[in-house]
Amino acid sequence: MDTKRVTFGEVATAVNEAGGDIIAVDMIRTSKQGTVRDVTIQFNVDAHERIHLLLQGMNGIHVLHSSDRTFLDHLGGKIQVLPKMPIKNRDDLSRIYTPGVARVCMAIHDDPSKVYTLTAKRNLVAVITDGSAVLGLGDIGPKAAIPVMEGKSALFKQFADVDAFPICLQTKDVEEIVNTVQLISPMFGGINLEDISAPRCFEIERKLEEKLDIPVFHDDQHGTAVVMLAGLYNSLKLVHKSLPSAKIVVCGVGAAGSACIDLLLAAGSRQVIAVDRYGALLPDTSYDDPNWRRIAAMTNPEKRGGALTDVIAGADVFIGVSGPGVLTVNDIERMAPDPIVFAMANPEPEIEPEIAEPAVKVLATGRSDYPNQINNVLCFPGMFRGVLDCRASRITMEMKLAAAQAIASIVTDEERNEQYIIPSIFNEKVVQQVRASVIASAIQTGVAKRIPPDFA
Repeated sequence: MDTKRVTFGEVATAVNEAGGDIIAVDMIRTSKQGTVRDVTIQFNVDAHERIHLLLQGMNGIHVLHSSDRTFLDHLGGKIQVLPKMPIKNRDDLSRIYTPGVARVCMAIHDDPSKVYTLTAKRNLVAVITDGSAVLGLGDIGPKAAIPVMEGKSALFKQFADVDAFPICLQTKDVEEIVNTVQLISPMFGGINLEDISAPRCFEIERKLEEKLDIPVFHDDQHGTAVVMLAGLYNSLKLVHKSLPSAKIVVCGVGAAGSACIDLLLAAGSRQVIAVDRYGALLPDTSYDDPNWRRIAAMTNPEKRGGALTDVIAGADVFIGVSGPGVLTVNDIERMAPDPIVFAMANPEPEIEPEIAEPAVKVLATGRSDYPNQINNVLCFPGMFRGVLDCRASRITMEMKLAAAQAIASIVTDEERNEQYIIPSIFNEKVVQQVRASVIASAIQTGVAKRIPPDFA
C-alpha cells in the first residue's frame, strides 16, 4: 500500500461499503514508500470477487495474494482413504494381505454373496459424473467437476456414514459411460449419478438400471424431486389445499423438472402443466425431444397453451427448475390465492426472493441463505443408507414417495409455518427416518435382498 496515495482508513471504508468486515490486520513490513499488511476480511461468499476487484482498482493498492476459507478448505481435496485397522507388524500384514487374504478371496469365489460381508462393497457408493451439467455452471468438464464430487462423497460420509468415491469420466458418450460403470460395478453397493446433462442422463440411468443388480440413482433428478415433494406436502397443508386438486406449473423440463413431474403424478397430482422455453407442453404434439413427448402425454389435461405468463393464471403452485428471471411479480399476482412458489434454480432463482416474498404465501429456493432450502442432501444420504442396509436391487417410485413423506413428517404441525416447511439438513432425524421409510418400502415392493436386524 502506497501511503502517499491512500490511507488504510480509506481501504477499510471501501471494504465495508463492499460488504466486508475487517476483523484482523497484521503489519508485515513498512518503509517510506509504503506498507505491506496481511488483512483478514469477513464477508458473504458472493462478496469475495467484488472486494478483490475493488482493492485491485484502488489507487496506491497492490494485492500481492488473496485466498479465502472456501479455497483453503479445498487444498489437497476434501476426502482421503484410510485403513480401518493399523498394520503394525508382520502378523497384521499376513492377515490383512498375503497370505491370509487368499482364504477370503476363495470364500467369495465359492459364495459370491459373501462379497457383501467380507469387502467394502456393502457400504460403498460410486459418485459418477462426466462434468457436463455441474451445478449452475454447465459443461465444465470432468476435472473441474472433481470438487463437487468430492463434496458429495464427504456429505455421504458425514450424514449417513456411507463411504463414497468420486469417479469423473473423460467421455460424454452414453455407451462408454454405461459400459465403464458396468465394468467397475462389482466394487460398489450403489451408483449415484451426478451432474450429467439431459437428455443423456435419462438413457444412462435407464440402461444402468437394466444391466446392474445394484441401485442406480441420478440425484439431480430424483433427489431434487423427493425434497421438492416433501416441501410441497407441508406447503399445501399451510394453505389448506390438496395435492390432487392443486393446479401446478412446472417451469423447466430437463432432468430435475422431468423427475419432479413424474413424482408429482405418482403422488396423485392431476393438474400439472409443464413449461419450457417454447411454452406449455401440449398433449398430442410431436416434439423432437422424446422426453418432452412423454411428459406432454401425461400433463396439461386442459390443453392450455402459451407462455409461462399465460398458463400460470389461476395456478396454486409454481415449481421452477429452469433459470433466473423467468417469473415476475405480475405472474405471481395472477396465481390463485395463497400462491406457493418454489424458485429452485441455483444459484440465481427464477425470481429474486426479496421481490417474490411479499406476493406469496410460501416461498422456497435452492439457496442456503434463504428459508426453505430445497436441498438434495435431505434425500440422498438417507436414501443410500437405506438401500445399502437392505441391499436393494433398485430404487422404485414407491421408495422415492416414502422418502418424501419421511422428510415432510419431520416438520410437526406445531412447527410448520411459512418459513419452515422443510427440516434442516443438520436434523439427525432426517437420515434415520428416510432410511427407515426406504427400507420398509423396499421390503414391501420386493426389491430388498436383506432384512436389516431392526426390521426382522
